[in-house]
Amino acid sequence: MQSLTTFAALLLASVLFVPLFKRAGLGTVLGYLAVGMLIGPFGVELVRDPDNLMHTAELGVVLLLFVIGLELKPSRLWALRRSVFGLGAMQMVAAATALAAGGLYLGLSLSAAALVGIILALSSTAFVLPTLAERRELSTRYGRDAFAILLFQDLSVIPLLALIPLFGTGRSTALTHPGVGLGVLVVVAMIGRPLLNALFRHVARVDSREMFTAAALVTVLGLALLMQAGGLSMSLGAFVAGVLLADSEFRHELEASIAPFQGLLLGLFFMAVGMSTNLSLLVKFPLQILGLTAGLVTIKFLTLYGLRRLLGGVKAEARMLALALAQGGEFAFVLFDAAQSFRVLGEVQADKLTLVVALSMAVSPLLLLIGDFLVRADAAKQPPRAFDEMPAEASEVVIAGFGRVGQVVGRLLLARGTRFTALDVDAEQVETVRRFGLKVFYGDAANLDLLHAAQLREAKVFVLAIDDVKASLRTAELVRKHFPHVQIVARARNRFHASRLMDLGIERQIREALPSSLEMARWTLELLHEPPALVDQMVTRFVRHDAEVLARQQAIAHDEGQMIQSTRAAREELAQILEEARAAFSHKERGVKR
Repeated sequence: MQSLTTFAALLLASVLFVPLFKRAGLGTVLGYLAVGMLIGPFGVELVRDPDNLMHTAELGVVLLLFVIGLELKPSRLWALRRSVFGLGAMQMVAAATALAAGGLYLGLSLSAAALVGIILALSSTAFVLPTLAERRELSTRYGRDAFAILLFQDLSVIPLLALIPLFGTGRSTALTHPGVGLGVLVVVAMIGRPLLNALFRHVARVDSREMFTAAALVTVLGLALLMQAGGLSMSLGAFVAGVLLADSEFRHELEASIAPFQGLLLGLFFMAVGMSTNLSLLVKFPLQILGLTAGLVTIKFLTLYGLRRLLGGVKAEARMLALALAQGGEFAFVLFDAAQSFRVLGEVQADKLTLVVALSMAVSPLLLLIGDFLVRADAAKQPPRAFDEMPAEASEVVIAGFGRVGQVVGRLLLARGTRFTALDVDAEQVETVRRFGLKVFYGDAANLDLLHAAQLREAKVFVLAIDDVKASLRTAELVRKHFPHVQIVARARNRFHASRLMDLGIERQIREALPSSLEMARWTLELLHEPPALVDQMVTRFVRHDAEVLARQQAIAHDEGQMIQSTRAAREELAQILEEARAAFSHKERGVKR
């Protein structure tokens, strides 16, 4: 009963506090750590023995490594080989060497300093990747570099867990007989994949989500326990299980089945770490703990920044990469615990380092904010880039906005042999497109002088493919006013955008998602065994009705009440129209059969 009460308290505390941290931009990891510190033995003492919870919560790390293994398809790893095994390996070596040197200077033994340096060189995958995803920066150059480095670090955890006993003199392990663990690993690698695929095919025939989830958990825990029996770590077993299933047809379903358990147990793990974090050390040794935290962040920042610059990275990108990965990682909590068990580190040393890692993770959001401030400061110092000089010859078509939509139009025009002038206000997009051999000019289509320079007066068609709604409407108004003879073909983001374009008298406009949505609806109806001829009629009538409704609602767009009423009436009209189409088709089919 006491355990159930504790578990309920943990869930309640996490539900109350973790969303606050996420909303503040601090991330869920820090939220779980803070909750653990709050309710643990160094906080309000709601939980006084976090060790029992830690044994269960460590399954979260085990499941995390299983998911990492699932992502390691050989083809994907091969495509990323240079970044992962090049930049990732160099970062680990550089940061670990510098941190180990710092450990030696502070009085650690050579073996302890080497191990501490390697552990502290790891950064937080659980914090960095979700944060970059929320900031929409995973696709940037520094975001891709961060992913590659974190992937190499996650791969490094596996051999590191196996090698820790060799650094110390603690409890005996089957690693003193390395042939046992190696033999288990070889056997699993040879026969694991066909056996696991056969198991999941058997379970898939039952068509039970619960059984599939149970099979996934049994696979992970079974291989984890098998590796542990062979003297290796449970995490290694989970990782091997993931790798064996990386190319399996069940990979995505496995990931979806494991995800809820992984997230919950990983949250419990971070809470358990927070409970185990000895906050009294911060009170007893404030300068030492804060100094070590500052030293860790500074060393990791300087080594990674210097390495990225040495390899030709741009200053701003190298700085953001170094700031993003300057903290310690979640695997440090597991590794420091293992280092203490094997007497590589003393209990106080391990507790101090665990606290330092937790504090370094706590300052990570602040580091990213500093990075954003420096980016804005650099941008403010640089004079605005002048617009490109426009071509001397006029074109039949001018395309404003050369992103995903404008490029498709441009490619078709090129294939036809039609000259066009493409404009885009995003300098990075312009440089990217130019690398692929397409000619595009940097400039703002909402600038009248630029439109004159682009010789829009001589053009026949103006393709308005600008992504931003406000910029699109400004440009449309400018072209309609000063170049009324030029025909406009416009891209609309949504119904509101389409309505505003219609207000400007632009009839040739299309919502960007409409054609693909109609095609998806067509496929769906056909998969529901509707006759293709009837599907064509239904889609045609839908398009005609949708255009009529859009024109009707244009006059009441600013009255929400009338818009809601009109939309409801339109749904009833559409249902009646499609039912009439079905009845007419059925009547025609019966007539044909007679």
